[in-house]
Amino acid sequence: QRSVMHELFPSRDAGPFGRRVKRERGARIPVSVVTGFLGAGKTTLVRRFLKSPEGHGTAVIVNEFGAVGLDDALLRASADETVLLGNGCMCCATRSDLQVALRRLVADRDRGVIPHFARVLIETSGLADPGPILQTFATDRALGGEFYLEVVLTVIDAVTGAGNLERAPEARKQVILADRLVLSKTDLADAGTIEPLTQKLRELNPRAPVETAVNGALDPRHLLEAGTHHGNGRAGFVAEAAHTDDIASFVITEDKPMPWAAFVRAMETLIALRGADLLRAKGLLSVE
Repeated sequence: QRSVMHELFPSRDAGPFGRRVKRERGARIPVSVVTGFLGAGKTTLVRRFLKSPEGHGTAVIVNEFGAVGLDDALLRASADETVLLGNGCMCCATRSDLQVALRRLVADRDRGVIPHFARVLIETSGLADPGPILQTFATDRALGGEFYLEVVLTVIDAVTGAGNLERAPEARKQVILADRLVLSKTDLADAGTIEPLTQKLRELNPRAPVETAVNGALDPRHLLEAGTHHGNGRAGFVAEAAHTDDIASFVITEDKPMPWAAFVRAMETLIALRGADLLRAKGLLSVE
């Protein structure tokens, strides 16, 4: 199909999904996309990257699922500019906002409102389908004149990843459309679960190399380069596009510092009663 498309719309520069083949790119800004299901460890990995020399000069766009944008608060101190796109998934609620946010970053940089940046990193919601992001870069010519998509990296939790892939179509789409796959929390997973999970990932996406990151430690170049399979095509925009609609979030806010022991007991009780249903818990704590 790709060869037919190239015959209909010939171009020496164009690659799949609006990417150029390896050549001089002029002033266009590279974009890295970090995706992965809820609680996979995307923010931890991104924070480690931003602290590395390779991460300097990076603007970050964060899209979250939940009522409070904690990832935005966690990343803001490390990034030149962070744009919180709001609740929901980027694929169905904030796709147009992504285009606006990218253009605003460039305009603010050119006016000197924000520091200079040479790269953009998009951290998607855990419930986002990356397909429309790729489609946006491929179909928006004006956007393609300013940016090019370098790498889509998907983080998979080694502890809960197999279950997420089984029940959540979003998790499968994130794997299928990735250039690189990164297994997180391998130090917390049973050794016997890692090999079957890795095999499942290779079945879903045989083109993407599989890396391992513990506590977000990953070679920064993996967030900058698509890898040896760059430009070889991918599984494409598969038909599976359903959303997991029975996922909800709630927030607990306390005005006073809490005793650490009380917080620990509350979390232990929550995990004991609803551990199998708990996708993620995160927060900023004021402890006595």
